[in-house]
Amino acid sequence: MTTQVNKAVTKQGNRPLYTAEERARRDASPWTLVQGVLAPVQFLIFGVSLYLVVNYLRTGEHHDAAIWSVVVKTMALYTIMITGAIWEKVVFGRYLFAPSFYWEDVFSMLVIALHTAYLVALFGGWLDDRQLMLLALAAYATYVVNAGQFIWKLRMARLQVAGDTNSETATAVAA
Repeated sequence: MTTQVNKAVTKQGNRPLYTAEERARRDASPWTLVQGVLAPVQFLIFGVSLYLVVNYLRTGEHHDAAIWSVVVKTMALYTIMITGAIWEKVVFGRYLFAPSFYWEDVFSMLVIALHTAYLVALFGGWLDDRQLMLLALAAYATYVVNAGQFIWKLRMARLQVAGDTNSETATAVAA
């Protein structure tokens, strides 16, 4: 278990993912629940949209559904990014780039940039339909990587809590 707990620290030295105070703020914040609800909703929207985009690229069918599904996915992304920044401010004292989530936030900027580029290209008429769908797929690929980063951090947080609980138990038994 100690090995797993040691892995639950960030790349910035031996800092745990959450200090005790940060964990308390995280657990008390209503934004934690908001993130917990929005993340699977966004993933569901992503799944439907991905199907529509790939189906459009393969068959040419359901053009409007594919186009607008990416818009809906982008709005969901903006929502989770804004509420996530608020969550990060509550928990870590800064809106973005807290040490525990620095690289996730950096990569999130790429995800947002590609989704925003899709909207700009769509409403600006800068790309044809196939190019738009390929841009959407590029945005979705970055989203999958970023979602994986956050899932990994969720796992690390659980390992940290388990390790802290085991340490407290060991201390109590030793005393």
